[in-house]
Amino acid sequence: MNDIRIEAIQTHLVDLPTIRPHKLSMATMACQTMVIVRMRHSDGIEGLGEGTTIGGLAYGPESPESIKRNIDSYLAPLLVGQPSGNVNALRARLNRHARGNCIAKSALETALLDAQGKRLGLPVSALLGGARQAHLPVLWTLASGDTRQDIDEAFQRLEERRHCDFKLKIGANPVDQDVRHVAAIKEALGERAGVRVDVNQAWDESTAVRGIQALQDAGIELIEQAIPAREHAGLIRLANRFNVPMLADEAVQDARDGLDLAAGGFSGAFALKIAKAGGLYGVLELAHVAQAAGIGLYGGTLLEGTIGTAASLHAWATLPEMAWGTEMFGPLLLKDDIVAEPLHYHDFGVELPKGPGLGITLDEDKLAHYSRKA
Repeated sequence: MNDIRIEAIQTHLVDLPTIRPHKLSMATMACQTMVIVRMRHSDGIEGLGEGTTIGGLAYGPESPESIKRNIDSYLAPLLVGQPSGNVNALRARLNRHARGNCIAKSALETALLDAQGKRLGLPVSALLGGARQAHLPVLWTLASGDTRQDIDEAFQRLEERRHCDFKLKIGANPVDQDVRHVAAIKEALGERAGVRVDVNQAWDESTAVRGIQALQDAGIELIEQAIPAREHAGLIRLANRFNVPMLADEAVQDARDGLDLAAGGFSGAFALKIAKAGGLYGVLELAHVAQAAGIGLYGGTLLEGTIGTAASLHAWATLPEMAWGTEMFGPLLLKDDIVAEPLHYHDFGVELPKGPGLGITLDEDKLAHYSRKA
């Protein structure tokens, strides 16, 4: 196995249109850009990875263009020529020579695991210890910004048995307007569906107190990242003040963040994202900290396409319980795909892909069609 080397790493910027505008507190998306990694090994196996973010630099420090450039210029040269099989050693090499760049590192780690799984004839979940579940629940985010449209969309998803829990993106409008929007949707859905909100760090703490109280009164079941990520003390205060649980997302990137929040008295849930934690191993380290502290788990997304979503599903499948389910709906938000066989969504969830590695094969024609021309 040590004789097998990484021979080449290619990256592609892929632009896929969304089925409708997706409104966040910091940006509105009509297209998702993915960085697709193709990692070729000396035994002829190719590993696939994906690095995806939302809203360009409006959301975080990595953009699609920077992910591609930093892989091409800095990270790929650290891996090319190295033995393929020891993923832990390669992770350590990347972290020793490059700070941050968690999304780029996640894409490379995914490609390494995909190749290793193909080589051994095992799914990625088996490389991580084995899947405990083969069908994972998936919620849907209502983010058109229009109350009536969001209600109609929710009922359609319920009738299709596609989703039975919904998240609303708020924070771009005045707090009272957002609360009215959310409360109207919850009232329309009643007990047929759970409703959560994601504020995407848009409020200060005093605004959050007022907004969360109104949302709790309206029957909202979970409040995601109401205040800026670095305000850990404020997030802990909000978690202890209200009955409705707080979901830490941008505030909890890796296991160290999780430990700090847990030690400070945070209760509620952590949003796990492979992109935040630098890959599948890092996100599972965070999950284990949460489990030890009695903090709930939620499988989050940066609206990855099928490759990144499949990678996350392989990680989530190894966990004993996702108390708050997952939001791995990214491929459903896109008008088209670049894979030969899409993920199978049914009965309010999604099937864990079968087959070695990620269980995903590229559609070469679609990849060529949607890849950004240099």
